[in-house]
Amino acid sequence: MSEVEETDPWSTIVGQGDAVTQLRAASRAPVHAYLLVGPRGSGKRALAAAFAAALLSEQTIGDEAERHRRLAIAEQHPDLDVIEREGASINRDQIELIVRRAATAPLEGQRKVLVLDEFHLLSGENSGKLLKTIEEPPAGTFFVVLAESVPPTLITIASRCVRIDLGPVAAPSIAACLESEGVSRELADEVAAAANGDLGRARLLATDPRLALRRDAWAAVPGQLDGTGTTVTRLVDELFAMIEDAAGPLRERQEREIAALDLRVTQLGERGSGRKSLEDAHKRELRRLRTDEIRFGLLVLSRHYHSELVVSSRPAPLVIALAAIQVTSGGLVRNPNESLQLQALFLRIGRAH
Repeated sequence: MSEVEETDPWSTIVGQGDAVTQLRAASRAPVHAYLLVGPRGSGKRALAAAFAAALLSEQTIGDEAERHRRLAIAEQHPDLDVIEREGASINRDQIELIVRRAATAPLEGQRKVLVLDEFHLLSGENSGKLLKTIEEPPAGTFFVVLAESVPPTLITIASRCVRIDLGPVAAPSIAACLESEGVSRELADEVAAAANGDLGRARLLATDPRLALRRDAWAAVPGQLDGTGTTVTRLVDELFAMIEDAAGPLRERQEREIAALDLRVTQLGERGSGRKSLEDAHKRELRRLRTDEIRFGLLVLSRHYHSELVVSSRPAPLVIALAAIQVTSGGLVRNPNESLQLQALFLRIGRAH
């Protein structure tokens, strides 16, 4: 057996020390199902991969254990299934797929792990069939369910899991991580504040030279609202043009991933290469980026109106504006038409003033 430098599967987790402690202990005597609940960007997916790495390498040593850890962390282990939603919600076809995969035997050892991503979007009529599988999986099969919240459709399944709650990653932790990756301290602090607890978004923003321009554009909105539809339409169009520009680094990365996939197919003659799955994942990433940018802008607006509220002798319009911003932000989880949502918000704020 050769000497290997052992990979610590938990070393890349940022700002979630309590969750790491719980899952590290659980990996030594695991139960059948775990539920990680926390906002997007809090590290649920990375935690699930680290936990899978610990579970799948537990019964091996040396080079073999290291191979299991590295494959699991990269989500490429043959006994690790990551199930992602394909539509607006987790549908019946995906539930049936999970049930089938849970029933199959592990390929390499005595254990297999199924990570179920975004399961706060589970449709209610499909939860019953999954419940029995999670409650009584085959021996050696472990579920890790990831969710941003626990809606009514997920309550029964949640009751069969060990729940671990995660909060947003603290801005100082994000900034320290970015600095360790070579980002200047000043930029790391600014990006960490704009990322709203989402490490992945912070890393993307750190490569974006126009973050300050977009922040200033959102901050300038209140001074331009005059209650007219013409102004609202212009402002929304300008903001969405900036958001599209912000997607540039992400699109470049996606193009590299498609090119790498095409090269692999050409060189290795792979069939069923997964191009459609990759393209679907890219579409989800772009939509998430738009949503994140809008949330960032709403946060800028909210801070503006909170500052005004402290010194204003006419608080009513400011309170109306803050309430409207909160409603718009909450509605983003339903994948609305973002342009229409922003137009309605700006009209509401402008007319209130």
